[in-house]
Order: sequence, then C-alpha cells, then structure tokens
Amino acid sequence: MDLIKKYFPGLNGRQADQLAALDGLYHEWNEKINVISRKDIDNLYLHHVLHSLAIGKMVHFKPGTEILDFGTGGGFPGIPLAILFPECQFTLIDGTGKKIRVAQEVAQAIGLENCAPVHRRGEEEKGKYDFVVSRAVMPLPDLARMVKKNIIREQRNALPNGILCLKGGDLQEETRPYRRIVQVQALSDWFAEEWFKEKYCIYLPI
Repeated sequence: MDLIKKYFPGLNGRQADQLAALDGLYHEWNEKINVISRKDIDNLYLHHVLHSLAIGKMVHFKPGTEILDFGTGGGFPGIPLAILFPECQFTLIDGTGKKIRVAQEVAQAIGLENCAPVHRRGEEEKGKYDFVVSRAVMPLPDLARMVKKNIIREQRNALPNGILCLKGGDLQEETRPYRRIVQVQALSDWFAEEWFKEKYCIYLPI
C-alpha cells in the first residue's frame, strides 16, 4: 500500500481501506481459484494494482463516465480503477466464469458499488461506453474491431472516447495501422520501479 500512496497521495480514507483490503482477499481467493499466478500473488500491488492504476495517470475520468473492462480476469484493471474513480461506472466482463466470480466476490467484500463484473464474452457485449480498458487481452487491431460497436459518440472527457490498454514489449507491429492517431505512453515516465520498464499505456481514439 505504501507503493500506491507514493504515486496516488490524494486517496481518501475509504479508497485507501478498499485498496488495502485487496491483498487479503486476492490471497484468499487465489487459494481456491487461480486467477493470479502463484509466483506473482506476492507482487499484487506492484504488478496488478499499481499497473491497473496507470490508466488513471493517462486520463482523469469525469464523474458519470462509463467504462468497460474487457477481459478483466479476476478484476484488473477494473477494480482498482473503480476504487480510484468512485463516481464513474465500470462494467467488467470476462468469458471465464470462475474468474468473474472472484471479481464479484472481491467487489462485494469491499463495498464497491460502481463496479459490475459480468460473465460475458466480448462479442456478446452490447452496452455503450465512453472508454474500453484492458490489460494485454489481445492484439490492438483485434480489440479495436471487437469493441468499436461499444464506444459511444458523445464526449464527456478531455480525452476523446476510445481504448486504453496496458501492454508490454515491442508494440510497433500492432500499433502500425493506427500510427497517425495512437498514443503510446511509457509507464516508466510515471513509475520508477524497474518492473515498469518496457510497459506502456496505449490510447486509441475510436
């Protein structure tokens, strides 16, 4: 939690409590349903929570913004972002039911009322949103094709509606079709930890 407070010093007491509760909850649920690799669970705050919150450095969602977390797994990046932006509404979808169950249980346990985890495949999602967020679910062109139908035209944020996804490694190939409009932000510009080298937030307006 010290790591989170270092980069997000403006958290209120409720947000800090909700984020602090994630450690015990994910350790407990990971024993029953393996949503985070056994080796990685002890790096929950660095590799999963802070990584998810990087999207909150890219854009400060205005109250009332509707966000779809596509392929959320056990709730990332959706749950940390829903804590950070309590006046926005998050829908979390994943095609794997047991992973969604973990996200549902965690959200309920911390009283996260602006977060709705749903067992649903991406192609079945009919809802309309300002933004789609994801963590390395699929190549950007495939993701863009699938969620184009879900992005509304009306704008309410400083950043035009679109996709915000967290990825690592060499992204030249998958961003090439969008090179005139895509933004690739290095997370190492925001976070000093070694783990964030070669990790990025990609923004694609739709």
